[in-house]
Amino acid sequence: MEAFGTKGTVRNVDHSAIIEAFEQLLNLGIALSSIHDLEKLLDLILREARHLTRADAGTLYLAKDKKLFFKVSQCQSLTDRWGEERVRRMYQSFELPISRGSVAGYAALTKEVLNIPDVREIPQESSYHYDPSWDERAGYATRSMLVVPILNRRDEVVGILQLINALNAGQVVPFLPDYERLVSSLASQAAVAIENAELNENLRQAHLDTIFRLGVAAEYRDKETANHIKRMSYYSALIASGLGWPKEAVERILWSSLMHDVGKLGIPDRILQKPGRLTPDERHIMEFHTIIGGNILKGSRAEVLKESCTVAITHHEKFDGTGYPRGVKGEKIPIEGRITLLADVFDALCSKRVYKDPFPDEKVLQILEEGRGSFFDPQILDVFLGKLDEVRQVRWRYSDHEEDIDTFKRLGDLTIGEG
Repeated sequence: MEAFGTKGTVRNVDHSAIIEAFEQLLNLGIALSSIHDLEKLLDLILREARHLTRADAGTLYLAKDKKLFFKVSQCQSLTDRWGEERVRRMYQSFELPISRGSVAGYAALTKEVLNIPDVREIPQESSYHYDPSWDERAGYATRSMLVVPILNRRDEVVGILQLINALNAGQVVPFLPDYERLVSSLASQAAVAIENAELNENLRQAHLDTIFRLGVAAEYRDKETANHIKRMSYYSALIASGLGWPKEAVERILWSSLMHDVGKLGIPDRILQKPGRLTPDERHIMEFHTIIGGNILKGSRAEVLKESCTVAITHHEKFDGTGYPRGVKGEKIPIEGRITLLADVFDALCSKRVYKDPFPDEKVLQILEEGRGSFFDPQILDVFLGKLDEVRQVRWRYSDHEEDIDTFKRLGDLTIGEG
C-alpha cells in the first residue's frame, strides 16, 4: 500500500491483510455479544474498527430522534502527543442533525457508505461538506475518511461509525475499498450489540429509578426532601471514591445509599411525624426502622439491593458501639454503614427542615470532629473532610428551595387539621 498519489489513489493492495482482518472480525463478533455496558461496548467497536482499517482516529455517533449524538472519539496521534487525559477533555458532547449538511449526517440520511480519499478534494457541489473547525482547534489534519452507517435488521440507522486517516508506514493514505465491506460487516454486528446494550441499560435505569422513588417515598413520610437522599448518596459515593473503591463499587453505593431509610415506610405516622420529643417506647419503635428496612430488602439476588439491605440495617451503628439496632462496634460495622452514617448526619446538620434551620458550616465541622471515633470511623471522616470542595458542589447542585420546605409545612397543617 502506498501514500496519496497525485489523484489520491492507492496502487498496491495487501490482500493478506484483508483476509486476516476478516478472520479478526469473526472473533470480534463473539466479544461484542458478551459486553452489556454501552460505554465499554462503543469504545471497543471504535477501537476494533480502527485496528481493522489501520485508522489513526475515529468517532462513533448514536442516532435518536433524527439526530446524531456524539458518544466516543479516539485519536492515536494526538494521544501520543498530549496524553490520553488531555485528548479526552478536547472531545465535548455534541449533536448533529441527520441531514446533508455534514459527512456523518449525510451517511445517516442516505444509509450510504462514504469512502473519501481526501476531504480537501470534496467538490463544492457535493451534497455533503467537511467542517475543518475541530481540526484547526486541535492542530490535526484530517485527510481520508471512511463513514459507515450502523444499520439494524429493520434497516434503521442505529449510529454512524466514522474512521479517519488510514495509515501505512506512518503516512496517511485512502481507505481501501475492501475496508468498506469489512467495516459494514462489523457495523452489522455492532448494531445488534448496541441495541442489546441499550435495552440492558434501559432496564437497569428503570430498576434504579424504582430504587430512587422508593427511597423518596420513605423520606417524604418523614418530611425529608428528595434532594436529601440525592445529596447523601453523592456524599457516600465521594467517600467511597476517596477510599479507592473501583468505579462499579462507587456507583453501587451511590444507589444503595438511597434506600437507607426505606424502613420508615413501616413506622406509624403518630411517631414518625410527632412534632415533639419521642418517649423511650416511641424511640424504640422509631429505631426499628432499620430492621424493617432490612426485611424489605433482604433476599434479593441483585447486588445493589443486597448492599441496600446492609445499608438499611447498619446506617445508625456508631463506631464506639453505642448505635442501633445491634450495637456493633468499630470495623465490625460494615463499611457501607459507616459511610452512610457520616453522609446522612452531615446532610441533616447542614440542611433546613420544617423544625430547624441549618447549622453554620463551622458548627457542622465542629460536630463532626467531636464525633470522631465515637460516631464516625476516623479514616472515613478524614476522607470526607478532604473532599469538602466536592461536597459543597453537591450541596449547591441539589440544594433545597423554600417551596420544598413549604410543601411539608402545608402537609403538616393538613395532618393537624384532619386529626
